Amino acid sequence: MKTSESAPSTALKRAVTGPMLLLFILGDVLGAGVYALAGTIAGQVGGAIWVPLLVALCFALLTAGSYAELVTKYPHAGASAVFAGKAFNSPLISFLVGFCMLAAGVTSAAGLSLAFAGDYLAPFIDVSPHVAALVFLVIIALLNARGIKESLTANLVMTVIEVSGLIIVVLAAAWFFRSGQADIGRAIEFKAGINPAFAVLSAALLAFYSFVGFETSANLAEEIRDVRKTYPRALFAALLIAGAIYMAVGIAAASVMPVEQLVTSSAPLLEVVKASGLGIPPLLFAFIALVAVANGALLTMIMSSRLTYGMARQGLLPKALSSVLPQRRTPWLAILATTAVAVVLTLTGSLATLAQTVVLLLLFVFISTNLAVLMLRRDVVQAKHFRVPTWVPILAIASCVLLLTQQSLDTWLRAGALVLVGVILYAVTRASGLRPIVTSDFKATGEQER
Repeated sequence: MKTSESAPSTALKRAVTGPMLLLFILGDVLGAGVYALAGTIAGQVGGAIWVPLLVALCFALLTAGSYAELVTKYPHAGASAVFAGKAFNSPLISFLVGFCMLAAGVTSAAGLSLAFAGDYLAPFIDVSPHVAALVFLVIIALLNARGIKESLTANLVMTVIEVSGLIIVVLAAAWFFRSGQADIGRAIEFKAGINPAFAVLSAALLAFYSFVGFETSANLAEEIRDVRKTYPRALFAALLIAGAIYMAVGIAAASVMPVEQLVTSSAPLLEVVKASGLGIPPLLFAFIALVAVANGALLTMIMSSRLTYGMARQGLLPKALSSVLPQRRTPWLAILATTAVAVVLTLTGSLATLAQTVVLLLLFVFISTNLAVLMLRRDVVQAKHFRVPTWVPILAIASCVLLLTQQSLDTWLRAGALVLVGVILYAVTRASGLRPIVTSDFKATGEQER
């Protein structure tokens, strides 16, 4: 008979330190979007690109406050699904919230694989985009399965490269100022003939996409050392750093390039670097963009696999998905399943349509998480944890609803179809005889931090 020491464990390894977590969040937030969105935002607001970025940062910080409170109060894998289950005491709601998060993550990874296999890769290798996307996702899955520490070590290197690309843009603008041709006045000009308030709100939806990714870190709760102290510090620091970099890039782009040229370019930041005269090789910037895409896909698939693992432990998905590799202690079957779905999604949509669907799904997840903070205030736990003022989740909910009003009908239909798939999957799981675990049974004491 096996002893408790020899029995295989389904617990995850607590290997994520504070600096690793900071770089994880920063690397996920500073994704590929910023390399292409500057021109699109400029098309809506004019040269004041930094204004919707600042608004989006404020919206993101509000919801981040709710995540900081709940993650430190209930440090379990599964994150949003666990919070919803405890707050609403409904396995169906818990499943739908978790499924929206999972669908958004896998859809985002599929979109990033298409971005990786597109124009950024073309200068280096001539290969079919779908073949390149498939190979890319398989490599990401292998790294994910090898171990969380190895994955986050790769993230550290890629994040440094990714951030360096954005710093190059700012330095290029500073260099351009020496020529006397830069016009910083463009950075405070709005597009002619528009209402600035409405334009900023509409552009904030695009800018908000540049900040999503911070929520994925909540799924690492069981792998973070001293999670109750480490998580809030890393979360807010990463968002503030990302916001500062984004706004600096926005001001730099508007100062160097006329808005008309930014809008018409599919690689606006590359155009800024070229126009600066700093002499940065275009291939180098293309390489940096590829690293940014790869980093975002790796971190998104880490989140998706951990969320799948957490939902399987709750009985919301087949129990087999909670299996972990004996030595590596990584959720191998969850990694395999999420990768397979991402591969299929690469065949069903473009990068633009997948990105729009991601934002809409995440807004519903954020609304649920902010509501959960308010409803779970009556659940007093022994362990000390981070706590936000009550007005923070209330304003966060209002900001999410405001952003929902900016979505198109097509996006609503696509997201609705995905949610319907989730409902069907839930029904099949329940019909198979699995009984969901009541999430209120999860303890919020320090035992989860051993």
